Amino acid sequence: MSPQLTHRIIIFLGVFSLTGSAFSILSAQETLPPPQVDETPEASPEAGPSTVSPENEAVLEQMAQVIAALDEDAMRTGNNWQLTVEETMMLVVTDANAGRMRIITPIAPAEELPEGAMERLLQANFDTALDARYAVAQGLVWSTFIHPLDTLTQRDFASGLLQTKTLSDTFGTTFSSGALNYGGGDSGAIIEDQLERLLEELQKREEV
Repeated sequence: MSPQLTHRIIIFLGVFSLTGSAFSILSAQETLPPPQVDETPEASPEAGPSTVSPENEAVLEQMAQVIAALDEDAMRTGNNWQLTVEETMMLVVTDANAGRMRIITPIAPAEELPEGAMERLLQANFDTALDARYAVAQGLVWSTFIHPLDTLTQRDFASGLLQTKTLSDTFGTTFSSGALNYGGGDSGAIIEDQLERLLEELQKREEV
């Protein structure tokens, strides 16, 4: 994602307080124009011009169905989407030529993280973030999920969206994607229930 695109899609206010080892976050995300694809040769891999194989076209269609089930007002530009899931703005960016996709959502300005926070994110990437990951780019902390297109199932994509959102939601508390929690908490069961309900909704839509 180019700096220009990042600046266009993000309006973010972060207020941090530190209590013991927990962080509390106050953030605001604003509904913004759909992401624009930079088709110059210097564009990032995800944003290249699209010559899509039939196999990847089928995967992209499955992705579109999942996105529509989560947000009927999601905006699509080429093979990129902007959607909102429970007030969280998310982007899905693909490069069908390279066979890759990623889901991203911004969390906080990296420079404003309290002391020790970056180490905590790396610790979470090792044991509680799992399929989704924390990342830093363009001066922001992101929750992100990256997957090859050719092996991406509809269930994988639905799970990736939910994990990416959960990882953003739990920033400052459990730092968990919800897919698995080694601490024996309830997050795994909650996200599994969300995933099953989403897949049931997709099945209903196919039957109509």
